[in-house]
Amino acid sequence: MRVAEASLTGGLHSGASTHMVGTPPLLLPGSSAKRLYTGVVNWRLLGFSLLAAVLLVGCHSGSTAGSEQSSSSANYKVYKLRGKVVATDAAKGEATLNHEAIPGFMDAMTMPYKLKDPSILSELHPGDVITADVLVSPDPNAGYLVDHIVVVAQGRADYKPAISYHVPAPGDATPDFKLRNQDGRPIHLGQFKGNALLVTFIYTRCPSPEFCPRVTRNFAEIEKELAANPAVYAKTHLLCVSFDPEHDTPDRLRAYGATYIGSDAKNAFAHWDFAVPEKPVLLEMAKFFDLGMTSDAEGTITHTLSTTLIGLDGKVVRFYPGNEWTAEQIVADVKQLEGNAS
Repeated sequence: MRVAEASLTGGLHSGASTHMVGTPPLLLPGSSAKRLYTGVVNWRLLGFSLLAAVLLVGCHSGSTAGSEQSSSSANYKVYKLRGKVVATDAAKGEATLNHEAIPGFMDAMTMPYKLKDPSILSELHPGDVITADVLVSPDPNAGYLVDHIVVVAQGRADYKPAISYHVPAPGDATPDFKLRNQDGRPIHLGQFKGNALLVTFIYTRCPSPEFCPRVTRNFAEIEKELAANPAVYAKTHLLCVSFDPEHDTPDRLRAYGATYIGSDAKNAFAHWDFAVPEKPVLLEMAKFFDLGMTSDAEGTITHTLSTTLIGLDGKVVRFYPGNEWTAEQIVADVKQLEGNAS
């Protein structure tokens, strides 16, 4: 999901960076907070409460919001919404939205939606253009919830973001971030130039099977499919970056990676690294790769999902937010990239 400029009449257009202010909410991968897209993302909109509410985009289950949430968020069907705020109703915890057609769900229309976190209603204003997730419960009697709200254009510019988050776009040069891999060896992104590099973010303690484990399983499938084509395999590399430097030591990353690679042999990680940056570098990587993350009191990290395909020249080829992408899709993109480069 690429966010950028959005016209107040409806359509979203490609844009530059996004900005967040306040405590980073979890809704950021495009995120949700007044993550102002026109290039602005406002974390204030989410605040810490939104971060906790980012159940679908994070590895943390939270409290329910009214009777609509009769089951865990992991069971919700998620649809992507783009539209404009028409009005808000704090008493009902609702925002009336004039939105574009939601593929596979409903036509374009204007209707009220309950917010999963009603506390952010004060940060939404009529005229704000937003992107969001619509959570549809398997219970046919439950209403729809809106979560992970990102303001892509403000109807009312009332604050200035303090932090700028970047949504990876084709052609963006990737900084040469430095990390330490599962062998304790320093690595940096620049060393993979000349290969197609697939980067994603995980942490080994992630408790939700639909987040880090799902992404890592997908990488394992990608690894397997690429290995079946030696010519393509030789020009690619996989990298899982941990955003938990406090717990994800090289030994822990190696043990975690071995369960997905299926081996802990000396050369098992030759094509697929598991690595962690130091905290200052992690924060810069989070900004560049549009990764939202926040730790709760128990140490669980609520986070968004971010996967990026980087070309042989070190520039972004494609960004895959969330967990809806498939191994087959990425393998096809890699093969097309390799084909164009040959």
